[in-house]
Amino acid sequence: MQFRDFITPERVISNLSASTKAEAISELIDPLFTTGVLADNLRESVLAALFHREELGTTAVGNGLGLAIPHAKHPGIRGLVGVFGRSVEGIDWQAADDKPVHLFILLLSNGEYADRHLEALAYISRKFRNKDFRNLLLKAANATQIEDFLEDADNEE
Repeated sequence: MQFRDFITPERVISNLSASTKAEAISELIDPLFTTGVLADNLRESVLAALFHREELGTTAVGNGLGLAIPHAKHPGIRGLVGVFGRSVEGIDWQAADDKPVHLFILLLSNGEYADRHLEALAYISRKFRNKDFRNLLLKAANATQIEDFLEDADNEE
């Protein structure tokens, strides 16, 4: 499992404009619709699945990582898809450490991809434990640089 298995260059947002969790989730799913990965008629049900998952417990990782991984399973998803987002300002995500979240990976799959979904969550968690990697993503000048850093992380495997 690697970032390239679920995140493509057109699904990297270098500066989220959102200031709340709900706004961020809505903004994070936008590239999935604008690139045709998901049909427009799925927007409300995908949002509902993501919000339901957040109600079960925050997807912020905490521990000073500044990372949230909003994720859900939805029958309308083909395969495993993801979006990377960065908030320069940071967003309150109810993290256990009470710190704002700056880095986001939204992850969606369907029930048939449950194993791949878990593999992706484990991969994300492993890579984002590296403080230098997180700092590179935080300081990246633009989406292209973020894409390069994600690719470099994949190539370390």
